[in-house]
Amino acid sequence: MTTLTLLSRSWCHLCDDMLAALKPLTDVAAVSINVVDVDSDPALEARWGELVPVLLAVEGHELCHYHLDEAAVRAYLTRFPLESAD
Repeated sequence: MTTLTLLSRSWCHLCDDMLAALKPLTDVAAVSINVVDVDSDPALEARWGELVPVLLAVEGHELCHYHLDEAAVRAYLTRFPLESAD
């Protein structure tokens, strides 16, 4: 299963919005979402703090930040087979 990483904060409404917008895209694919609180890791906070929320691909590269780039995520997810609806 493929896992996307959402760098988030517990008090961030944009983070909640991105997660909610992302779920319908990942629900139809063999994709899970790993939500990571950037404030729990000083290195993550230093690297990504101003850009949160940030959606990272499996390889760790940024797919989008602040708001979901649905086109970028869909393009990325086409690289992975969809789960059967059977």
